[in-house]
This record gives sequence, C-alpha cells and structure tokens, in this order.
Amino acid sequence: MSLKARLEADETLCTAWSGVPDALTVEIVARQGFDAVTLDMQHGGHNEDSVLRSIVPIQAVNKPALVRIPVGRFDMASRALDFGAEAVIAPMVNSVADARAFAAAMKYPPLGERSWGPTYALPRHGKGTQADWLKESNQRTLAFAMVETRAALAALDGILETPGIDGIFVGPSDFSIAWSNGAKVDSTLEDMMETIASIAERTRKAGKHAAIYVIDPAISGRVVKMGYRLLAMGSEQALIGLGTKTLLASVKESIG
Repeated sequence: MSLKARLEADETLCTAWSGVPDALTVEIVARQGFDAVTLDMQHGGHNEDSVLRSIVPIQAVNKPALVRIPVGRFDMASRALDFGAEAVIAPMVNSVADARAFAAAMKYPPLGERSWGPTYALPRHGKGTQADWLKESNQRTLAFAMVETRAALAALDGILETPGIDGIFVGPSDFSIAWSNGAKVDSTLEDMMETIASIAERTRKAGKHAAIYVIDPAISGRVVKMGYRLLAMGSEQALIGLGTKTLLASVKESIG
C-alpha cells in the first residue's frame, strides 16, 4: 500500500530520518521497524547520487522513500520523484509563491510544470505503462510544505489552498527559534504547542496530511492527538547512540 493510501486511511506512520549518504547504511535503516525512510538533503549529507542509489534498498523492503530537498531546490523535487521517491518535503516554504513553485515542480501538467522523464522511477515502480504513470503520478506522489517560521504560519491558509500541495510538515526546532525570537531551540516548547496543534487542525480541515518531526519520543502521543499522522524520527546518530547506550547498560548490569 502506498504512503498516500495509508495516510488517507488515517494510519499513524513513522519514518526514519537518514542523513548518512551511503546506500548500505540506508539498507540497514530500511530493514528496521519504520514504516518509511526519509533521505535528508537539507541538513543531512545526502546528495543527488546518494538519493538515486539509496531509494533502491528502501523499495527492496516495500517501504516508501521520502526526500527532504535543500531550501529552494525545487528542481531537486522533480529529480527525487524521477528517482522513485513517493514524497518530497520542502523546507522553509514561507509564502504562497514558495508553495506554488514547489507544487509546479512536483506535478505534471496541467496541475504543475514537472518535466517528463521517469527513467528510474517507472521501472523501479515495477508496474504500469508510461500512460498509467502520467495518469497516476499527480495523485500518488505527495508534496509536503514545511512550516517552521512565523511567515509560513501567516501564509498557512494560502499554502494549504495551493493546488498540488498535499500536506504540511512542521519543523518544531526551527519553529521554536522563530517563536521565541531566537532565544532558544526547543522542539517541545510549551508556549508554541497550542499553535502546533492549530496547524494540524487547519491542515486536516483543508483535507491535507499533517506531518511533524519528533525529537522526543515521549511527545508522540500528544502530537497524534493533535492530528499529525506522519511522524519523522530516528537519525542514524540517534539510532546508534540509543542502541549503544542500551547495549552497554545491559552488559554493565550483567557484570554487576
């Protein structure tokens, strides 16, 4: 079942967050219990080549691949889809103009301006003809616009109304910096939680999907109650750190 179909069924999904630009590492992450894997090109080390190669091991275990592109690199949104990504996350979408440019790169005409060329994506998808691909792609792929600034919050209704935008992805760390006027970075800042909840409510009311990055797992239940259904988490550093801590704690407890 596709990422879109599962979200439309109101499932709560967890995507791992990969920043190590190595297909072998991504293969290991993809085989863990996550529902999907996101390849991060903004703050992570992924690049065009690593995205092209890393989507293969994700698809090999029948999971959707998502890609977060660098700020303003809407051309990379089209390339990520051509490589086989099911969804693209665009950071710092701070205006309706940003949303329109992102949507244009994500969707084929007449909805957008995406250029034809699924050289890798179509055979990796493994089914259907070129005609099927053209007919289905605009509906099957998802464009998530990140809301992480006060400007984005002010433009939220316009972003949600933009044809081709399928969901909102909240970046709580950047949002906390904006919310506190640069005083702190705190993904669980209590002062902003009412607003974080309102973003999910407005997104779902518009018929779009609500996603958020979860740094503290303890807050997962709270954001799901707000309406978020795609939760991103678990960078390689976090996974290795937690696994090492758990392993060594068990060893030391056994030794006494």
